[in-house]
Amino acid sequence: MKLSRILLATTLSGVFASLSAAQNFAGSKAPTIIYQAPEISTVYRGRPSTVELNFRIPSGFHVNSNQPKQEYLKKTELKMDPPTDIAIEKLTYPQGEDRSFPFAPDDKLSVYTGDFAIGVTVRPLKTVMPARYAVHAVLNYQACDNAACYPPKHLPVSFEVKVLKSANEHHTRTPPQSPHTHN
Repeated sequence: MKLSRILLATTLSGVFASLSAAQNFAGSKAPTIIYQAPEISTVYRGRPSTVELNFRIPSGFHVNSNQPKQEYLKKTELKMDPPTDIAIEKLTYPQGEDRSFPFAPDDKLSVYTGDFAIGVTVRPLKTVMPARYAVHAVLNYQACDNAACYPPKHLPVSFEVKVLKSANEHHTRTPPQSPHTHN
């Protein structure tokens, strides 16, 4: 009885040590995409304008493109959460690079590596008040190296736009004139 308890305790401690080591290994090796927020973009009410969001994937890693070749692969996707009265008209993803990897040498995968940018076309409604607005989003992606893929991640993303009245909205009014002549 005592021997079986010792064996059980030894086996369980070995299992927990292995799980802990695996989690630490995966946690320390799993890459995080780096986002560099752009400078504040000036946009005009009622007119679309594109803001470029820049991302960097650490060396030695890749993520699936927005249009992976295999349906089961997790695509890189930007989910937008714009403020009221700021419309997102279009997201422009870069074309992926076709590459093969040691884990599937006969298959080509559409991936992003290194630096990539996503264009976000914003259009403030004509009725929005001229001001600065923060636009929030989340980049969903799954990073891989040459041997394994890591759990999907979600990167919070935000950028600011400064909304101005459009040029044809600037009405110059002539100040009212006094009916009296001043000499």
